Amino acid sequence: MSPTQWDFPVELCCRPMAFVTLTGLDVVYNAVHRAVWDAFCANRRADRVPISFKVLPGDHEYPKCRPKRTSYEWYIPKGILKTGWMNKHLNLVPALVVVFYELDWDEPQWKEKQSECATRVEIVRQSLQGRNTKVAVVLIQKKTPLPPGEDVTASERAAALCNACELSGKSLFVLPHTDHLVGYIIRLENAFYEHAQTYYYTEIRRVKSHKEFLNKTTHQLLFVRHQFKIAFFSELKQDTQNALKNYRTAYNLVHELRAHETNILEIKTMAGFINYKASVTYPNPDPLETQTGVLDFYGQRSWRQGVLSFDLSDPEKEKVGILAIQLKERSVVHSEIIITLLSNAVAQFKKYKCPRMKSHLMVQMGEEYYYAKDYTKALKLLDYVMCDYRSEGWWTLLTSILTTALKCSYLMAQLKDYITYSLELLGRASTLKDDQKSRIEKNLINVLMNESPDPEPDCDVLAVKTAQKLWSDRVSLAGSGVFTIGVQDFVPFVQCKAKFHAPSFHVDVPVRFDIYLKADCPHPIRFSKLCVSFNNQEYNQFCVIEEATKASEVLENLTQGKMCLVPGKTRKFLFKFVAKTEDVGKKIEITSVDLVLGHETGRCVVLNWQGGGGDAASSQEALQASRSFKRRPKLPDNELHWDSIVIQASTMIISRVPNISVHLRHDPPALTNEMYCLVVTVESHEKTRIRDVKLTAGLKPGQDANLTQKTHVSLHGTELCDESYPALLTDIPVGDLHPGEQLEKMLYVRCGTVGSRMFLVYVSYLINTTIEDKEIVCKCHKDETVTIETVFPFDVAVKFVSTKFEHLERVYADIPFLLMTDLLSASPWALTIVSSELQLAPSMTPVDQLESQVDKVVLQTGESASECFCLRCPSVGNVEGGVATGHYIISWKRTSAMGNVPVISTAVTLPHVIVENIPLHVNADLPSFGRVRESLPVRYHLQNKTSLVQDVEISVEPSDAFMFSGLKQIRLRILPGTEQEMLYNFYPLMAGYQQLPSLNVNLLRFPHFTNQLLRRFIPTSIFVKPQGRLVDDTSIAAA
Repeated sequence: MSPTQWDFPVELCCRPMAFVTLTGLDVVYNAVHRAVWDAFCANRRADRVPISFKVLPGDHEYPKCRPKRTSYEWYIPKGILKTGWMNKHLNLVPALVVVFYELDWDEPQWKEKQSECATRVEIVRQSLQGRNTKVAVVLIQKKTPLPPGEDVTASERAAALCNACELSGKSLFVLPHTDHLVGYIIRLENAFYEHAQTYYYTEIRRVKSHKEFLNKTTHQLLFVRHQFKIAFFSELKQDTQNALKNYRTAYNLVHELRAHETNILEIKTMAGFINYKASVTYPNPDPLETQTGVLDFYGQRSWRQGVLSFDLSDPEKEKVGILAIQLKERSVVHSEIIITLLSNAVAQFKKYKCPRMKSHLMVQMGEEYYYAKDYTKALKLLDYVMCDYRSEGWWTLLTSILTTALKCSYLMAQLKDYITYSLELLGRASTLKDDQKSRIEKNLINVLMNESPDPEPDCDVLAVKTAQKLWSDRVSLAGSGVFTIGVQDFVPFVQCKAKFHAPSFHVDVPVRFDIYLKADCPHPIRFSKLCVSFNNQEYNQFCVIEEATKASEVLENLTQGKMCLVPGKTRKFLFKFVAKTEDVGKKIEITSVDLVLGHETGRCVVLNWQGGGGDAASSQEALQASRSFKRRPKLPDNELHWDSIVIQASTMIISRVPNISVHLRHDPPALTNEMYCLVVTVESHEKTRIRDVKLTAGLKPGQDANLTQKTHVSLHGTELCDESYPALLTDIPVGDLHPGEQLEKMLYVRCGTVGSRMFLVYVSYLINTTIEDKEIVCKCHKDETVTIETVFPFDVAVKFVSTKFEHLERVYADIPFLLMTDLLSASPWALTIVSSELQLAPSMTPVDQLESQVDKVVLQTGESASECFCLRCPSVGNVEGGVATGHYIISWKRTSAMGNVPVISTAVTLPHVIVENIPLHVNADLPSFGRVRESLPVRYHLQNKTSLVQDVEISVEPSDAFMFSGLKQIRLRILPGTEQEMLYNFYPLMAGYQQLPSLNVNLLRFPHFTNQLLRRFIPTSIFVKPQGRLVDDTSIAAA
């Protein structure tokens, strides 16, 4: 038996497809036939039907069909499945034979051609005698056929040809040799596939019909055989579901077979075949292509084929055959086969995302490489999976893997790997017994002393001899060897934690921290050096502990020495150093901790912890400790529970605590745009002189950018700040201060917008101090912040009124109107209005002199001051949005401010006003009051404001309080730009506030000019005094 017979046969591994033979094609000498064949077999895509085609001559001899059994009563099978059965139905016995024949419907010699075609079909049927294989005829034609029903001749001749060939109409096809040949071929394939399906369905029914003749006593093998055949025919039929169902049934039937030493291999072989078929019946199988066997029945021994008896007829022959198989099996490299299978399994589990199964199989692969003595690949695989087992805490599995890895590193004499695995097998994650750990610890010390370690147990003898020679060569090459091993990725036998005493230290206080070490090895061990590294390497020199010992003393005098670690006991090492002043405000971090085992002059191991310690198991152990409710046992005062120590690998260096006081004095709130005074008082409480005192003051950084643009700070309050002044003044030198001395600094802040602002006052200084007998210069600082609210100093209200003090929505061109301003103080402090100024726009003109009416006025909180200005707006046409009025400027300051503080000018933009033109303006001249029974002259002036002649109708409506003389109703014309005067004498009849006779004006050209508009310009009432004596008149006149 050759090694290849361990593999599956080709016919078992390939994908079963329907077998169809094509006859009548001359693919060598006929170009048309060659094109047809290429269309069938070339470039078969996955979407085409699964058919296996083969070109055979028309008289090809197919395998003979054995006579059908009518009874199985006396039949005893010799085996389960013959070796040639699957190949026969895959490549020898077709499901369909297709006869190709060149014949057009308009062939002149139709009768002769028809007879020849029928003869060819009959020859094929004779060669398939006894088979259920289907037969079909394809006519190769030169012309494209007409649609069905349109060619009567074709229909008649097709029916005649079917009768002659004894075919149904579904078995006759036409293949036009045109440009669309591939399309016709695909349609033919689909028809062939249907015929093949019918054939395999018939075969399945034929096999199933045999079951009724079988019995469980003598025909157990036939039950398995028939079930396998049904499943295989279902695969050929592409019925995956039924194929899988029947393979599983066949597998169960195999388990029911009576097994004996003589047939156990056959049963196992068929069980393996069926199990393989059941596993690859799913889509996308990946069969292995290997050579086929030469046996008649799968799984039978070559020296006893067809023997079904459980008794061995020739025991000696059986013994010799088994010895021969064992001899050949010794030449088979099983590790290669196993590794290949495991590699395929790893790829499968990786594809379907099963990481734990993948890791398990990789461990098996590594162990198999170890057995194959390929230690390099074994170490590579085992190293890869160790990380997963460490992170998940599978310590027993990790110990097993480490043990194998240690053997590999010993057999290759790999120093660093041997030391690394020894360190971890001695640690707390290892589940080895103490005696095993002691042996490993001894070997580790021997390696560090440049001696050969003892062999690892259970290693191959020849490999051990080779390894001992390699170790001897290592010893002979004596020299220094420093092995730095980063422990963050594994679990060594020493644990380390670093902890600063505080999260921050002042620069004038020594920085203190502890290094905690704990050994987990079985015996006490002495280290030679402990050093700590920082992100600022200048501190490294202050944090080193070193003990001078000989190499042989690593395991001796273990109760003495400052670098000796006792298993299970926590050892604390205190370090301290003075921070540098330039590191104030910076973080000092422990970047690594190095613990040296051995001596740097010879071989030594440097255990390197990144950061403040911790290894691959520390985070998981810390989490478990935090969740544990188990009470810790009480320890002596000088000992600590390891789990209670928390790593703190960094600290902040902060400045020395300042011993000064900073006070701020001011009168809030600040008023918009004023020079707000902020008095800073600094007093020294230090015991020595402080120097280089500097002041930084202004808007605290980090606030809204708009506040920064609208806030300006100055040291001089006599001039206003503009945009060039900063929001923060930095490093203002103020000199030195002696103990108890104080200084004042006045800051002036101008805030351009309202709202809250946070101001910062930062005072820094230098002072000499002594720490650890070392004099250093400390920079101290103290800051104070204050939030200042900025408010408007006053509110300004502006309104437009008529000369009668009536509110105006709009003004009329060339008609005087009044502008009234009201200043309401919103300041909690008294304000002094220094002056005010009205700056008119070009479109406005004053009626009289513009003078301030509120000069030197002092406003308390809530008080107001008003001004009134008489203005006139010339005609400017129709201006969209109104006409600009101008600006109202108020000059003011706090009443309490010093005299040199500048006056603040606040400009208020006056609202726009809508200006309209009127056709006629009327104004009246009359006394301020009247007297009963005394004549009251009234003069009305009518002015035409247009360029047209105005026809005006004027009427006066009488009043009960007056008699009057003058024109009661008149119609007149007023020329453009001219004025007409109307004189009336009113005679008051009653005292009091009386309504004047009403003047009504009607403009014929401007009907929209109403009397309501007219009454805006002329008075409608007057106060009438009662008739009195002359002395009263004189008194009134005097008043």
